[in-house]
Amino acid sequence: MAFPLSELQSLIARHARPGAPETALAGVRVLVSGMPTKTAHGVSEPGVGIVAQGAKQTVVGDRVFEYGEGDFVISSVDLPISSRVTHATAALPYLACRMALNPAAIASLLLEAPGVDELVSVPCGMGVHKASADLLEAAVRLLRLLDSPRDAPVLRPLIEREILWRLLCGPQGGRVRQIGLADSRLAQVSHAIRHIRQHFAESLSVDGLAGLATMSVSSFHRHFRAVTAMTPIQFQKQIRLQEARSRLLADAGDVAAVGFAVGYDSASQFSREYSRMFGAPPGRDVARLRQVTPLERAAA
Repeated sequence: MAFPLSELQSLIARHARPGAPETALAGVRVLVSGMPTKTAHGVSEPGVGIVAQGAKQTVVGDRVFEYGEGDFVISSVDLPISSRVTHATAALPYLACRMALNPAAIASLLLEAPGVDELVSVPCGMGVHKASADLLEAAVRLLRLLDSPRDAPVLRPLIEREILWRLLCGPQGGRVRQIGLADSRLAQVSHAIRHIRQHFAESLSVDGLAGLATMSVSSFHRHFRAVTAMTPIQFQKQIRLQEARSRLLADAGDVAAVGFAVGYDSASQFSREYSRMFGAPPGRDVARLRQVTPLERAAA
């Protein structure tokens, strides 16, 4: 496994751009940090990330995930997360790459994957496992396309299909399968998650969300927490506060007005919950953020 890891490290380091993780391959990102970072908050969308060097910690609700060199992490649904690079130095920086997961591409592969109907549980929306040599080698071939743009339109779909196949047939296959199954519990919960993200400033109706997910209220509560590690109200709160932070960072204007815009009726409650989540009141937090690098603000 040393060979594909070392080449993956080289490819990530060569194509990394400070503060700009996106690459010429849409949906593929490379991340580099020469030092541990402060906790960053964001929303992790469906994707697979591979750590080539260093280590990271991600918190989803009440669950903590630790992963490092040679590990891959799967996100199967939009999740509010907080994360930080825990092991990195200038000589041995944190190196990682990430590929978005396409539900349609996964669905087409499910016709060839055995055991789909045997999946009855609803796995958490995030999982970590050691990457196989086959998965690492496929990731290397994907990143090599950054050096061969002429080959990318033809070879990228084939390589991504192989990566999806390795994931489907591997230890985290349940999470990947759920993304591609339109009638899966994960897909049903995703409808509610999408609604919360699009209407975060509105009052939350659990009955309405359960209806969107075509579940009873009790079943919805159980499955929502299984997937996101939080309740719908906790999920909405994180989305609101992350949106408020983004707006304040873009334009540090009236803090109270931003709080009202994201759905808070009380400026004091907004400031209190913001401080609890980000460790400082809105004005002080945004002033600090303007002094740190874009990488420290970003969530992988």
